[in-house]
Amino acid sequence: LVQLVESGGGTVQSGGSLRLSCVVSGYIDRYCMGWFRRAPGKEREGVAQTEDDGSTTYVDIVKGRFTMSQDNAKNTLFLQMNNLTPEDTAPYYCAAVPKVGRYGVCPAFGANADWGQGTQVNVLS
Repeated sequence: LVQLVESGGGTVQSGGSLRLSCVVSGYIDRYCMGWFRRAPGKEREGVAQTEDDGSTTYVDIVKGRFTMSQDNAKNTLFLQMNNLTPEDTAPYYCAAVPKVGRYGVCPAFGANADWGQGTQVNVLS
């Protein structure tokens, strides 16, 4: 069990930028990390997620605009969001799931995942 605390949300104009942070209570390098969002009336969407090889995959709609990174020394995950649009409006959640096995495989963000409380992002048109 790990605790996650997000921050950095807010209200910006379309085309603006925000940087979200997520502080992890444990050693972040032991986890596969991800950012998710759930806009009103929509399904939860994986925005960015760690892959087995340590790379990051992004949902198509944010590619080229969002960048996920982490600072292992500070056990902190970031999501830099540029060129925001009103369609990006949602609460954003970070999630962590323990790496599995000798090679650190990343399982799905299911029952074993821990979630933060969310930080709201509002983008005005």
